[in-house]
Amino acid sequence: MGRRPTRIENAALLSVGGIGYGALLFVWFSLPAYLGPIIDALGLSGTQAGVLAGAIPLTYIPLGLLSGLVIDRVGARVGIGVGVALAGLGQLGRASAPDFPSMLAFTLLMGVGATGLTFGLPKLAAELYPTELVGRAASVYLVASYAGSASTFALGRPVIGPALGGWRPLFLASGAATVALAVAWALLAWAIPAGSHEIDGSGDFALGSLTDDVRAVFSHRDLRLLVVLGMMYLFINHGLQGWLVTLFEARGVDPSLAGGVTAILVAGQVVGVLAIPAIAERMDRTRGAVIACGCGAGIGVGGLFFEPSIAVLLAAPVAIVGIGMGGLAPLIRAIPAELDGIGPALTGTAVGLVFAVGEIGGFLGPVVIGALRDATGSFAPGLALVLAATLVAAGAGAAMDEL
Repeated sequence: MGRRPTRIENAALLSVGGIGYGALLFVWFSLPAYLGPIIDALGLSGTQAGVLAGAIPLTYIPLGLLSGLVIDRVGARVGIGVGVALAGLGQLGRASAPDFPSMLAFTLLMGVGATGLTFGLPKLAAELYPTELVGRAASVYLVASYAGSASTFALGRPVIGPALGGWRPLFLASGAATVALAVAWALLAWAIPAGSHEIDGSGDFALGSLTDDVRAVFSHRDLRLLVVLGMMYLFINHGLQGWLVTLFEARGVDPSLAGGVTAILVAGQVVGVLAIPAIAERMDRTRGAVIACGCGAGIGVGGLFFEPSIAVLLAAPVAIVGIGMGGLAPLIRAIPAELDGIGPALTGTAVGLVFAVGEIGGFLGPVVIGALRDATGSFAPGLALVLAATLVAAGAGAAMDEL
């Protein structure tokens, strides 16, 4: 039996995987950050813009469960590496996309890569650390991911993009950097040995093995509730992040300030992802944490209906939404490893199910908000649906038995 990785090697692997997640989120949300100029450049309708903003979540619907099953077999490290590479290649393609169909195709390619990271990182954490530490390990890579999306709004739109000459040069540079990161990940993953909890191939690709895993996951009551929770979380998260900059700009807020206030959403998520799992673990109140996050996010969304004369006052409700969503993010990813009958061996499949079904919400969030804006000329109907989703999320958490 070969040596196991050291604590430093575990931390390095998880951290670089988190940087890969951050790179994915940077290139992912560079489109929402520049959605206004892209609408003008490509001549998009509000519905088409919403489809582009929701295209990456859309790929999770047909591919999520399959990707989870594959990652449980080929390993987290392969899934993460392929995911980072596809995200970079897709962003390179978007840099020169001339119209809606080509922009959509390259964005969908990025979505395929995103599944590798979304399902690979929870499995990697479960392989490297004991069950009771998986939630905290999830906080590491989620903080890195939030840094990536925050950088898009706080630096990509107001600073880096203008310095490079616009959204196309920004897409080109960020795509190339992401591909280079995929190469670095491959070298690191090859050099560090298997984790202490790593399992060689949880099953094979035989039909019986696949169906056994799917049956075990689908039959679990709390996991079905987790799917509902995931759907609401993703509806809220992608719906707001896809349109928040444009919403503020429609209210007359300067684009740079709109990007800065939207970045506060991500800053709030960082606070939530660091604080909520640690509090829930210390108090042994995972279900209470889920309920509190859903209700808190609802209070924040309610604040977005108001239009204060000073735009920076919108930072408070935006931060509250961010803290609630940030708290839910690691809990959703860590709960499967704690459930009887799931555990680390089926974490990839379980998280795959949550996101395969849940990303229906992730896709519909920005699309419905955009379509309702086209139909009514207002963002208020879309915000009302987001508010309802926060309450459903809290209810799903309250109904779970094993937490």
